[in-house]
Amino acid sequence: MKNPPIQIHEVSPRDGLQNEQTIVSTQTKLALIARLVAAGVRDIEVTSFVRPSWIPQLSDASELVARLPQVEGVRYWGLVPNRVGLERALSAGLDAVATFLSASETHNRKNLNRTQRESLHALRGVIGEAVDSGAIVRAYISTVFGCPYEGPVAIEQTVRIACALYEAGAKTVVLSDTVGLGHPDQVGEIVAAVCDNGVPLEAIALHMHDTRGTAVANVVAGLKVGVTTFDGAIAGVGGCPYAPGAAGNAATEDLVQVLHAMGHPTGIDLDAACEVGGFLADALGRELPGRMHGVHQAHQDRQESCSA
Repeated sequence: MKNPPIQIHEVSPRDGLQNEQTIVSTQTKLALIARLVAAGVRDIEVTSFVRPSWIPQLSDASELVARLPQVEGVRYWGLVPNRVGLERALSAGLDAVATFLSASETHNRKNLNRTQRESLHALRGVIGEAVDSGAIVRAYISTVFGCPYEGPVAIEQTVRIACALYEAGAKTVVLSDTVGLGHPDQVGEIVAAVCDNGVPLEAIALHMHDTRGTAVANVVAGLKVGVTTFDGAIAGVGGCPYAPGAAGNAATEDLVQVLHAMGHPTGIDLDAACEVGGFLADALGRELPGRMHGVHQAHQDRQESCSA
């Protein structure tokens, strides 16, 4: 029996860059996206339509979307915080959007300046409007595996929110380890609880951060319970401005290496993904935490040394 294919949802242009202090040019972002597409990535979260003053790094959202390369089979996503953000994303030409709120009350207030109840009420309208407009929606739930302000988060809170978002029309509910506090046993427990309460397994995705070095292990735990969609960021870039201590995302090339080794196709070329990691490291001017792009570069250096 063949192992099922795995979808990697690439978030480096948005989640990966949003915490960078130095503004990355639109041209560099376009070059990054073009390289991701060439490597075989087919779902890319390219930007966020938040108020520019909130995240200046993403203030070029509309310009970026207008200049994206149009490639058959590639879907570009934009994060939207509210109805205004949705209208901007739709006007820019996107037909795939992501919403977000937190499983913990404190993080939600700091991230969105709203109570959890207020956010959920607003998102029901945003999701409904997006679906009515013909857009597809994925809905992030942040701090599912732990909150930097409150600590452990009750599974019941995640279940309640996940069910509400799915019922509102979100095609995918993304369980997010925003701070990287999760461990593999949690993954199975939380996924099972969400599924047992009405969200189909195929509608669940996982978004893992690598603060404690457990992102890949948590993805494998998700794989073992049947999850087939995982978020990744090339070279492991990323972090949340409102989640103190959060490290980068699960590195896309690291995920591809592990998934391919386990016999799960992703449609992504590992060597090409590693090359993209090297490109981004050069663009940001520093070493990045993902492992495989460094391994790939070291291998290339050895080959060049041997052939000299």
